[in-house]
Amino acid sequence: MSSIELKAVEKWFGDVQVIKGVDLAIEEGEFVIFVGPSGCGKSTLLRMIAGLEETTRGQILIGERDATAEPPSKRGLAMVFQSYALYPHMSVRENVGFPLKSAGLPKAEIDAKVDEAARVLKLDGYMDRRPKDLSGGQRQRVAIGRSIVRDPTAFLFDEPLSNLDAALRVEMRYKIAKLHQTLKSTMIYVTHDQVEAMTLADRIVVLEFGKIAQVGSPRELYEKPANLFVAQFIGSPRMNVMPAKAVPKVQLPTKAVSLGIRPEHISVVDEGDGHLQGTVDVLEYLGADTFVIMACGEAGQVTVRIKADTTLKPGTKVGLLFPSESFHCFDDIGLAID
Repeated sequence: MSSIELKAVEKWFGDVQVIKGVDLAIEEGEFVIFVGPSGCGKSTLLRMIAGLEETTRGQILIGERDATAEPPSKRGLAMVFQSYALYPHMSVRENVGFPLKSAGLPKAEIDAKVDEAARVLKLDGYMDRRPKDLSGGQRQRVAIGRSIVRDPTAFLFDEPLSNLDAALRVEMRYKIAKLHQTLKSTMIYVTHDQVEAMTLADRIVVLEFGKIAQVGSPRELYEKPANLFVAQFIGSPRMNVMPAKAVPKVQLPTKAVSLGIRPEHISVVDEGDGHLQGTVDVLEYLGADTFVIMACGEAGQVTVRIKADTTLKPGTKVGLLFPSESFHCFDDIGLAID
C-alpha cells in the first residue's frame, strides 16, 4: 500500500476546465471517498489518479514517485468499476486469477492468491460457478477479488454499488468496510451516495464544480460544514436553511445572512411558542422516525425529524424551537461563520 498526493492537479477538455487545481494528500492505508453531485468531477479525478485520463497540469505522486506521466499498468493501482466486467465463459476462480495468469505467474502461486482472495471475500463456495449464476453482490465481490490478487498499492472504486438494489448495497457496504479493516490498504472510492460516504470513509472529499469544497471526517463535515453547499449536501434529510431575517427571535452574528439547522435538532412546541411558526404540510413515516415537512412562511419549507408515534396531522399549526448550540450561520457568499 502507498500514500497518494495530488499537487495543483488540473484537467481540461479543450477550453473547458473540469478539475480546477486540486491539492490533496491521502495517507497510506486511509479510506478516502470523493463525493458530490453529478458533473462535479469526482470520477474524472479518480480516472486521473488511475492514469485513465491524462493530467493536463499538476502532479500525481504515488508514494514518493511522480506517476503523472506513467501509464495505468505502471502505477500499481487496482480499479473496481461500476460494471463488473467479468468474463461470462470463465468460472469465478478463472475470473479472479485471470490478471495473474496474464502476467505469467506459476499456477501454484495463482491458486494460493485466488484462494486467499476467496477467503477474504467469502467466495469459497462459488469458485466453480459462472457469473450468470451469481447475484449482483457476488459478482461485485468477484470483481474486487480480481483486484485483490494483484496486491496493488491502492484500490480505486468508481461507484461500485450503484447497480445493486438497496439490500445488496447495505450488505456490500459492510463487506467493503471489513475488507479495508482486513487489508489495511489505501482506498479511494467515488460515489454520489452520501450514505456510503458517511458510513465507509475515514475522510470525505466533497467536490463542487471541479474544486474541493471541504475535506474532513464524516463527523466534521456533518457538524462543522465550511459552507452552504457542504451543509446541504451532507445529511439526509438535508439541513434546513432559511433567511436570517425570517427568524427574528433568534440572535445571530451581524454578518449572518442565512441560518441552518438540522431536522433532528428542531423541537415541535405549541403554536405561538418557539422561534418560528409553521403549519404541518406532509408527514413521511419511516418506521423509527417521522419527517414532518412544515410550511413556515418567509422561512420557507422546514423539515423536522421526530419520533414515529406523532399525533401531528396535515394542517396542524405548531411552533418550532431551535436550540442555539445547533445553529449554523452563513454569510452573504455562503461561508460558515464561527
